[in-house]
Amino acid sequence: MISDLTHVTVLVEDADEAIEWYTDKLGFELRDDEAYEPGMRWVTVAPEGGDVEIALQQPTDEFGEAQAAEMRDRIGKATPTVLAVDDCRATVAELRDRGVEITLEPEEMPWGTHANIVDLYGNPYNLLESAE
Repeated sequence: MISDLTHVTVLVEDADEAIEWYTDKLGFELRDDEAYEPGMRWVTVAPEGGDVEIALQQPTDEFGEAQAAEMRDRIGKATPTVLAVDDCRATVAELRDRGVEITLEPEEMPWGTHANIVDLYGNPYNLLESAE
């Protein structure tokens, strides 16, 4: 049966630009950056010490024109991924200082304090400080 979740794929317009944004703005570490076919790369980033990695997938025509076009159309239209934070308000303040777009200011909910951000392509993330 399924034993673990290892990667979440995020579609991006430019892998190099995305690496810079995720490492500089969110403070993630670059885990992998390898060419595995001409025009195709495997790029992953993650919070330092985190187990689950984000695969930054840049659609290229090597996927086939139709599939690449469909993938490009989905950039910025992902379902929000939840990122755990220790202090939601402090994290939002730090990310704002780094130029990250905040789409929902921190608010208290029964499950904790949460806020929303988007990456440079509009891919959404929810920051969650758990109530427990």
